[in-house]
Amino acid sequence: MLSVDLAARKLGLRPGTPVAKAQALYPDLVLMDADPEGDRLGLEKLALWFQHRIAPIVAVDAPDGLVLDTTGADHLHGGELPMLKDMVHRMAGAGFRAKAMVAETWGAAHAIARYGRAPIAVVQAGDASKALADLPLEALRLPPTIIEGLATLGVSRIGPLAAMPRAPLALRFGPDIARRLDQAFGRIGEAILPVRPVDPVEVSRNFAEPIGAAETIARYIGKLVPLLCQGLDERGQGVRRLDLLLHRVDSRTEAIRVATAMPVRDVKRLTRLLCEKIETINPGFGIERMVLIASQAEPMDRRQTVSSLIAEEETDVSDLVDTLANRVGMQALYRFAPVESDLPERSFCRVPALAPEETKDWPDHWPRPTRLLARPEPVQAMAELPDQPPLFFIWRGVRRKVKCADGPERVFGEWWKNDAELTIARDYFRVEDTSGERFWLYRAGDGEHGETGSQGWFLHGIFG
Repeated sequence: MLSVDLAARKLGLRPGTPVAKAQALYPDLVLMDADPEGDRLGLEKLALWFQHRIAPIVAVDAPDGLVLDTTGADHLHGGELPMLKDMVHRMAGAGFRAKAMVAETWGAAHAIARYGRAPIAVVQAGDASKALADLPLEALRLPPTIIEGLATLGVSRIGPLAAMPRAPLALRFGPDIARRLDQAFGRIGEAILPVRPVDPVEVSRNFAEPIGAAETIARYIGKLVPLLCQGLDERGQGVRRLDLLLHRVDSRTEAIRVATAMPVRDVKRLTRLLCEKIETINPGFGIERMVLIASQAEPMDRRQTVSSLIAEEETDVSDLVDTLANRVGMQALYRFAPVESDLPERSFCRVPALAPEETKDWPDHWPRPTRLLARPEPVQAMAELPDQPPLFFIWRGVRRKVKCADGPERVFGEWWKNDAELTIARDYFRVEDTSGERFWLYRAGDGEHGETGSQGWFLHGIFG
């Protein structure tokens, strides 16, 4: 058996178990023929999807993994840990069980992802040796014959192997052990050959002598961007995501990724966005080749300049949005849009900052607070009658006497989404205390019938 699913693992089956033995133990076992070529093609498609969504440098780590160099791109996803969580969540949504790790080297990330316990982890710089010490030798990508030979010597973990003298190991097993250890611990580089997107607009520049100064890199960025924009113009496209790959003389590749909220082929804007990321580049012993790729491009219509005699030109804030988004991340820049729902916590959603305006509008039959709490907070309150506002309420240890109030506004649950909300009801009140502060309170229920709610009081918002 080449592979088994989670249900088969719970039965005690493992990869390598003879098929005849598995069928004898479990006659109802479902078997499928392996399709290595189909798996390879599927993994390559997945790598292209990750290259499109996550980072510019993505390679296949056969037979069941991907390796990404996220340097210069993780800030677009809110940082390394949020990026990993988003990756695993997306894979789970597609029906895949995945683990994701960030480490200094490909070898360390490969080992911890496959043989570590945590499904998501970020190994800080300098901690790779500690994280790898207790992992089995299979994590080093060594041939089976070497692993079997080391097992006869009583060595089964990376830590003890790393502490052994190199010369006797090389004499007996060859150079593979030293090479894999050095790759895992970052002593030597390991080139990542990324998959290539289909027919992208791409320009490149080779250097007779390696470059490394920030000013030199900026100068050649200024030469590559106009050529890229010319190629985009010929296709009638604008760039949404731009990748700059810098190939170093030591076979390593540095990358910069910038994104735009709308299709763009403005030379000055794209040059500025790329040059702001130069400080994240580690040129090493020098850069011998620069490649600029429009990894995501969309059709871009030509627009006539608006004449002041005809109409006023609309203010274009896309440049500001792009600058902020590439500094703090795309996920940190958004605006709220209305959603058709009576429940306040479901009546809005986050959309990109420059998303098209929605035809729906916010409800205006009752005033809504300027600040809605992340979740309603329980308060102690007392009302004379079920349909009347509270006389006072205690919120966060402070007793507030109600001076005036308006309501109730009854809101029912969305029974078509959840059967539990079939009888749910809330009565909302706008109240003002004696100090002039205004709050949005509701009672969970109609005040009479227990099936409509707990009849407890909650504070849901604060008016400005």
